[in-house]
Amino acid sequence: MKKEFDLLALGELMLRLSPPDNERITRGETLGKQAGGAELNAITGAAMLGLRCGIISKLPANDLGTYIKNRVRLCGVSDDYLVYDQDKDARLGVYYYESGAYPRKPRIVYDRKNTSVNKLTTADYDESLYEAARCFHTSGITLALSPQLRETAIEMIRRFKEKGAIISFDVNFRGNLWTGAEAKECIERILPYVDIFFCSEDTARLTFLKEGSIREIMKSFTQDYPISIVASTQRVVHSPKRHTFGSIIYSAKDDIYFEEPPYADIEVVDRIGSGDAYISGVLYGLLSKEGDYQRALEYGNATSSLKNTIPGDLLSTDLKEIDGIIREHKSTGRVTEMDR
Repeated sequence: MKKEFDLLALGELMLRLSPPDNERITRGETLGKQAGGAELNAITGAAMLGLRCGIISKLPANDLGTYIKNRVRLCGVSDDYLVYDQDKDARLGVYYYESGAYPRKPRIVYDRKNTSVNKLTTADYDESLYEAARCFHTSGITLALSPQLRETAIEMIRRFKEKGAIISFDVNFRGNLWTGAEAKECIERILPYVDIFFCSEDTARLTFLKEGSIREIMKSFTQDYPISIVASTQRVVHSPKRHTFGSIIYSAKDDIYFEEPPYADIEVVDRIGSGDAYISGVLYGLLSKEGDYQRALEYGNATSSLKNTIPGDLLSTDLKEIDGIIREHKSTGRVTEMDR
């Protein structure tokens, strides 16, 4: 049966406030505002590449909520499953981001306690929601925000799985939201439902206490749980403005690992959302051409690398540009300096 959406995601939508250029939060007088949030970042990229995507979340019924809703629509993502908090204390999560430049690291200040998304329950939606998507995605950030949202997310995972959806999950561990032990205990509750699992090597070692090589670690998740695909990013931070990025995908069914040479010396403008952009590329690849894991890896690496060059949380691209980046990455000949 054809589903209305290729991809639906559950997560908090946030307002990002940043001082211009490399100014400091403690000194600058102005802040630019943008929309963001891990799951929105991920499905925005997938939508720009051609998938039909929608976001599941709760926003305050005020001007800030309207701003975020408008940004969602502008990204080509459906707002059909946005619901609104009419309470007087309705809040939108905010974070303040300061760019880094060697030797100064980027800095973040969060203001996201008691936000409207934490009031979200399954009662906010009709049962038809769970039949609407081929794939459902969420992350550890959503699970960590509050006990109520955690139970809502876990129940949604169960219901989407029951209706035949592919379940995609990104660990996306944040130490300022919960401890590694808390994350491990909670995430292990949902891993029996997960089909596509995103987990970096560092997170696997520190949170899940895994040992061995990265390949052994990835394979072990599929041995412990009925996970079909594990994807692990590999980022080398030479400085805040220069990164090298690559990844590995493991298919449990085929017992094969997929890789390619990393994107070296990326000129980083803004790294926020680049991990989410990787997910958008991988999910686009997997959902547009089932079983072609090398292609999914290439889309993931390209979209993530490109996102590093774009200000703000959200990817801005299209399939033509990403295909061109992949071609150039594979090319051994001369590459033109400008598209014209």
